[in-house]
Amino acid sequence: MLSLRPIKCCKPPPPSKNYVYGESGWESGGRIRPHRTHQNGLAVDFMVPVLNQEGESVPLPTGTTNKFGYSIEFDANAKYEDLQIDFEAIAEHLYALDAAAKKQSIGISSVIFEKAYIPYLFKTTRGQWIEQHIPFMQGEPWIRHDEHYHVDFDIPCRQLSN
Repeated sequence: MLSLRPIKCCKPPPPSKNYVYGESGWESGGRIRPHRTHQNGLAVDFMVPVLNQEGESVPLPTGTTNKFGYSIEFDANAKYEDLQIDFEAIAEHLYALDAAAKKQSIGISSVIFEKAYIPYLFKTTRGQWIEQHIPFMQGEPWIRHDEHYHVDFDIPCRQLSN
């Protein structure tokens, strides 16, 4: 006979990485200012994951005083105050986004991220994969993308039924 004993329940451990979603778009579509994109639900901004001085993942500070994180400026060493961009976490996130997109028969058409920081992504554990599979924007974006990375998803058009 099976004997069931109560198990002391505990809180699950906190996630090892903190991710903060930025903007995507309006439910009904249309322009979301100040973006030139984000009109059809295929563009999503992700704020950069960051590490504190102890190397712990913490959420990027977002609020009205820093335009929800968009006015944060990271320096040439990818630092802002006592925070450091977590490139390993970004690379892992892009890998996971691509895998999830493929399961839905879609893809990633473009990623916009600060060009000076892309070589840091290539030095991560997923660096070689990132170089081969992530299509970074080739031109210059109209605003700096140091505090967030912008992902455009590619959904193929389907034939309309009559």
